Amino acid sequence: MPGGPSVPPPSSTTSHLPPVPRVQGPLAISVVYPAATDIVDAGDSSFLFGSLGTGDATLTVNGVAVPVWPNGAWLAWVALPPDSVMNFDLVARTATDSATLTWPVRRARRFVAPDSGAWIDTLSIRPRGRVWWPRGEWLPVSVRAAPGATVQLRWPDGSTTALAPDLGPEELPAAIRAFDRDSSRLRPVITRQRYAGAVRGVAIGADPGPIVGRSPPPGECPMMAAAGAACPMHGRASPQPSPIVPPLPVFEAIVGTDTARSPWDIQLAPTDSLAAEIVLDDDTAGTATTDRLTVGRALPGGTYQWFFPTGTHAAATARLGDDLRLALSGGSVAWVNVADAQPLPAGLPRPRAVIESVTLTPGAGSLVLRVPSSVAVPYQVTEGARSLTLRLYGAVGDVNWMRYGGTDAYVTAMAWDQAAADEVTITLSLASPLWGYRVHWEGNDLLLEIRRPPAIDEAHPLAGRRIVVDPGHPPVGATGPTGFREADANLAVALKLRDLLAAAGAEVLMTRTSDTPVDLWPRVHFADSVNAELLVSIHNNALPDGVEPYRNNGSSVFYNQPQSVGLAMDIERALVRLLGLRDLGVGRGDLALVRPTWMPAVLCEGMFMMLPDQEAALRSSQGQALYARAVFDGIERFLEERAGL
Repeated sequence: MPGGPSVPPPSSTTSHLPPVPRVQGPLAISVVYPAATDIVDAGDSSFLFGSLGTGDATLTVNGVAVPVWPNGAWLAWVALPPDSVMNFDLVARTATDSATLTWPVRRARRFVAPDSGAWIDTLSIRPRGRVWWPRGEWLPVSVRAAPGATVQLRWPDGSTTALAPDLGPEELPAAIRAFDRDSSRLRPVITRQRYAGAVRGVAIGADPGPIVGRSPPPGECPMMAAAGAACPMHGRASPQPSPIVPPLPVFEAIVGTDTARSPWDIQLAPTDSLAAEIVLDDDTAGTATTDRLTVGRALPGGTYQWFFPTGTHAAATARLGDDLRLALSGGSVAWVNVADAQPLPAGLPRPRAVIESVTLTPGAGSLVLRVPSSVAVPYQVTEGARSLTLRLYGAVGDVNWMRYGGTDAYVTAMAWDQAAADEVTITLSLASPLWGYRVHWEGNDLLLEIRRPPAIDEAHPLAGRRIVVDPGHPPVGATGPTGFREADANLAVALKLRDLLAAAGAEVLMTRTSDTPVDLWPRVHFADSVNAELLVSIHNNALPDGVEPYRNNGSSVFYNQPQSVGLAMDIERALVRLLGLRDLGVGRGDLALVRPTWMPAVLCEGMFMMLPDQEAALRSSQGQALYARAVFDGIERFLEERAGL
């Protein structure tokens, strides 16, 4: 048969990327993703990609023709069989040769509901494992079971607790929500397979131990665990016998005469009304390599919402597995990792801070607001267009004085408010848009440092600007169909960006200039420590399993703090203009490199490593230069705009 791909590669008529070079070499099928160790977590379709070693070849996967690019790279969007181990038959041909490969892929474990009768998805039962919950508070319970079933919890004494149908839509996979541009796939399907209820004030299963601190392993004497010495009753060689575990309640789903049952695998301990007092510390091992912050979430496993410095005191009121619930105030809670919480001596009163008179001290590069507090309580800073608001939880205000420390023009007004019975807010109004801020405890004084915007020359906006450029990865990172590593692509683009910025008069500092692995926190710490005015991280994208790559690729820029939106927008516009790829827009993301508050910080995802034409462009000096020029243009435009404010 004649050479050349039987299915022409998809192309963009607007792309400005250099053409993919033709490669003519020996025919050899390789699969880059999924690798032999990968587990694919997708529904009925997902992608595979790799290389054939030559562009003069055709390829089929399970009998379906797959596009092959001139350099031999291929990208397939394939149907997934329902098996736990899926086999894909790859057949490649040139005019003179052929090759075959059977590639096994493992699928993530999923429950497959039977077509009829009663069933329970045991993996869907929530909560499970170790749970501590206030005795007087209802604990939500849910399970996925056969539609139309009667679902209940049957207790060891024979009594039952009914679960009602939860008529809300099924949750869509996070990958679809985040990356799929097909709006029809964003419409969740109501399957009527979820049931919800609640229990209160009951102990179930073995005692899980204290809500915070070490729990003794099964069979170990609690006195040994607490004292760290030989048990006076049993001795180290004679631990207590394993406790007798009471019978567990059972979930039942009843359809006609058919009943499915599953025990509730839980250790539930009701807690009393006295919360456990804790102090937060993310470096209990003493490595001095952490950021000294504990992240707080609005729900277990959710996205980041708070950042609590080491030394913050709080009250723990509940726990689900490794997620500990803190009562920030009467109306606010946060969930943190229990590993970051250290117990304080029992009987301490619940932390309640008294916030005293505050003082603003202007300096050359920043202004510092000192907020005296009787205890280091949780706080949160929120940005307005030209304001900062500090909210202190578990606090009452006794702010008799708010001293400005002079007539500095940047902070135009200060005000405080008792926003709730146990929440104090302090608001600073600013003369121009916020550039950056940072907060830390100094003893029991909270110091809020507000950064002055740099003096920008509108005619030469980059002159004198200190910019940190971060080539993303290693470790980890994506890999393209021909094996090109994202870490290498990022570094090549970042070095070209460095040269452009330096030629325009900027002082450029790099987080790395070689293939040396650098962890996330040291990159962020470096930018903060050198007083960077901008932080720009260079990356190239990949898609999660189950998201169709041909229509969901393009350019995007991520930010986290509101002060960085303008920079993200300007870079995204320049990327779309110069690369000619789809405009995936800017997005707020909880990514480490964009969380700094001291400077505008963005993370650029210029191209997709898995798209063969984009991987080829990133291999080329021309494609790298286009990406670097787009980021440069966006930075320059942002600084020009800020120079006029």
